Amino acid sequence: MSAPETISPFSGIARKRDLWWQFTVRAVESRYRGSYLGIIWAVLNPVLMLGIYYVVFGLIFSGHFRDPRVETETDYAMVMFLGLTLYMLVADTLGSSPLLIVGNTSLVKKVVFPLEILPLSHSGGLWFNLAIGLALALGGSVMFGSGLSMAGLAWLPVILIPLLMLCAGLAWLFAALGVFYRDLAQAMPFFAQIVLYSSAVFFPVSRIPAHLWVILRWNPFLQTVVLAREVLLWGMPVNMMHLGYTYAAGLAVLLAGRWVFLRLRPAFADVI
Repeated sequence: MSAPETISPFSGIARKRDLWWQFTVRAVESRYRGSYLGIIWAVLNPVLMLGIYYVVFGLIFSGHFRDPRVETETDYAMVMFLGLTLYMLVADTLGSSPLLIVGNTSLVKKVVFPLEILPLSHSGGLWFNLAIGLALALGGSVMFGSGLSMAGLAWLPVILIPLLMLCAGLAWLFAALGVFYRDLAQAMPFFAQIVLYSSAVFFPVSRIPAHLWVILRWNPFLQTVVLAREVLLWGMPVNMMHLGYTYAAGLAVLLAGRWVFLRLRPAFADVI
């Protein structure tokens, strides 16, 4: 590990932005290469997920985020769709990151190749899917739900930036740890389910028992989900304290993940 990277953990990434872009495009293309429907799956997957969860939580369990007298079943579906769209970014990051380095052994052997680009470009590919999912969620809210808050729409990028930092940090962290602990790839679907059900994607935070809320309130993804639906779909003012916390948590995970990756990178070739 070079001294400049120790001093500035993000030094050199800006200079490698062309390589980052090339590998991001490759990540998007490889995800759908060989399938008959291709990139259409980027639209079908979130819609199918919405259908399954809406039937279970909306129709069978009669879920609601707000007073049933003012929230229709379609409104509930659109709020849930927004949360699911954000969740899929986290779930895909957790599910695929542990295999990023071990699945590119030929690049690991090339000393001059900047391996830190792999998790970052993979994250970029997942951001592409997030953009499609958000377009569907926002379009569905306009067409079938109660509409969007224009002020909330302006706040949406500000709310999403910490989530992008969080997922990039997780990608670096688990890509590095996945080289040494191969069981991580098998455990990640379970952890993704924990994230799903601990982030109030299907229900309001008021349904969380007080003794669990003491712990779950520190989940930055939960705070992002709540901020997004409150500000964007319900027109509520931004809770600046919660937004500030998501930025602090996202930046902390980003820096920690990057630091772990740089510390472990010299040993990748020996382990693989």
